[in-house]
Amino acid sequence: MVVAGAGETRAVLFDLDDVLVPFQTVSSWQWAWRPQGPRLVERHARTALRRAQKAWDRRRWLGLSRKAPPADLTAWHDHLTATLRQLAGHAVAPAESEAVVRRFLRPAGEVERFADAAPALERLRARGTAVGVLTSLPGETARWLLHRTGLAEELLLGTGDGPAPAVPARAAFRGAAERLGAPPDRTAFVGDLYWSDVRAAQRAGLVGILVDRAGLWPAVRAGRIEGLDGLEAALAIAARAGPAPPGASAGGSPEDLL
Repeated sequence: MVVAGAGETRAVLFDLDDVLVPFQTVSSWQWAWRPQGPRLVERHARTALRRAQKAWDRRRWLGLSRKAPPADLTAWHDHLTATLRQLAGHAVAPAESEAVVRRFLRPAGEVERFADAAPALERLRARGTAVGVLTSLPGETARWLLHRTGLAEELLLGTGDGPAPAVPARAAFRGAAERLGAPPDRTAFVGDLYWSDVRAAQRAGLVGILVDRAGLWPAVRAGRIEGLDGLEAALAIAARAGPAPPGASAGGSPEDLL
């Protein structure tokens, strides 16, 4: 086992959806809403999902900065309902919307996988780095996704409906780092949303790494990777650079996200 040296990352926390497991995808919504067709228009659907992800990032950040109520599971449900409305291009009847969201949160069809997820976890373990999953998804959904994609459920350290504070709360990041036996400044959080994943983790004293698989954050330079194959290099650069200043960002503000 390789033990981390001075300044190196001792633990890595991963967001689950769209970091380790594909989640907000056209095929997932296709199965949840129209499993028998007609097919969603790919270009329109991808645009709607990108817009929805940016809106959710903004909503979570506003809750974290106390400019709005915390983005709890009720807010998450509202976000999924709004995403469906954007995909459809019109309001969807409440009963149908509820059924679609329920299917989306527990997919029974083929679950997509990221080919780089399991190898990245194995490489970290081989280096002696502790790993865990910290997500704002409901626990049932998180465990289901881990099971269906062949990832160990034991990785799960926190969910959106657990007894402990949920991300992006500062206590959630710090509590998970403590459970992995690492101080916050030697712990990295890997997320796919810039403000409410990466910046929120940095505010809690962790290293923030952005996995921008969909190309949502082209203005971000430091700590941005396009897939988990680049994770170790990003961690090494972050270790040399030290903690990000509290006000550092890619420019702009969350209010510019939409």
